[in-house]
Amino acid sequence: MVRSAMTFDPDHGAAPVAAPSLWRRAWDRVRAFRPSMPRGTTPGGRRSMWGWAWRAALVVVILYYPVGALVIEDIDDDSQFAPRNVTPGESRAVAVAADLVDREVNVHTWTPMQPFFMPSGLLDNMPNFQRGVMAALGRFSTELMDQLGRTRGSSQTDRDLEQARGFLNEQPNIWVWQPSVSLMPSATSAQKYRAGREKLLAYNKRLASGQAIFERRADNLQALLDRIANDEGSDSGVIDQHIIEKAGDLFDSRCDDIFYFNKGRLYANYLLLRELGVDFENIIREKGLTNAWNGTVETFRLAAELQPWVVWNGYLDGFLIPNHLAAQGFYLLRARTQLREISNILLK
Repeated sequence: MVRSAMTFDPDHGAAPVAAPSLWRRAWDRVRAFRPSMPRGTTPGGRRSMWGWAWRAALVVVILYYPVGALVIEDIDDDSQFAPRNVTPGESRAVAVAADLVDREVNVHTWTPMQPFFMPSGLLDNMPNFQRGVMAALGRFSTELMDQLGRTRGSSQTDRDLEQARGFLNEQPNIWVWQPSVSLMPSATSAQKYRAGREKLLAYNKRLASGQAIFERRADNLQALLDRIANDEGSDSGVIDQHIIEKAGDLFDSRCDDIFYFNKGRLYANYLLLRELGVDFENIIREKGLTNAWNGTVETFRLAAELQPWVVWNGYLDGFLIPNHLAAQGFYLLRARTQLREISNILLK
């Protein structure tokens, strides 16, 4: 019997079988994946283990700096920040200075002293803000020792205030080991600021018990305001010079440093002036300065709360790119002018 071979012509009308989609192929690979155990001490097993290890280490290093920096960064310009547990007889300005040191050093991280291998080494704005805060507190501690904390210039300086002045005016960037300072380990900036805070608290407690001096005189207040005005005037000069040299430079990497340093000083001075208004309430009322004082404090608050998303140093008459240094400088000079006006009235 002869068997004939059967042939089938292709059915050109049938729909072609669609290839699985990219997502389907990926899902199939995930379902088929089975983690394999390291193969003992075989060379292939060691290579596989080290391959996963260096990849994991690379991911950790990549995430360590940016994520750590985001967690640490906190430019705290809370205008409602106020001293806590101030007992009768204590100075509210001294109390807010001590609490501000505590917040920036203990609650937040003191970033200006952090070395490059710490996540905060990536930060730029927060360290400059904290430097500005401490610059204002250092100035206040100096005037507190020289003027407010003694009866007259010929009287003895207060020991606690003298030590507080020394600690709070230390360099802000000293870490445990700073070769430019000493080849041996030394006290960090944060440790010195903590010591300065303790001296301020000790002075305030002695003040409440009548064992220390806080001279609430018009000439003392006038001298302090003049020093603050001089500092703000110096900052305005830095702004002016930088605008002259770098206005319009889109890659100006220093304008934000200047902006946030000034912001920190303005913020600390705002808190100090607000509380000095309570400490010297009688003097301010007697001189008829209540409205002028409140207006000055408000100007400092407005200046301290400026916080653009990106700090630009554009042309002063630019159309698209603003100049945030000029905006800050306006409020800074307005605050300085108001301080001078109050100072002149206090002299009368």
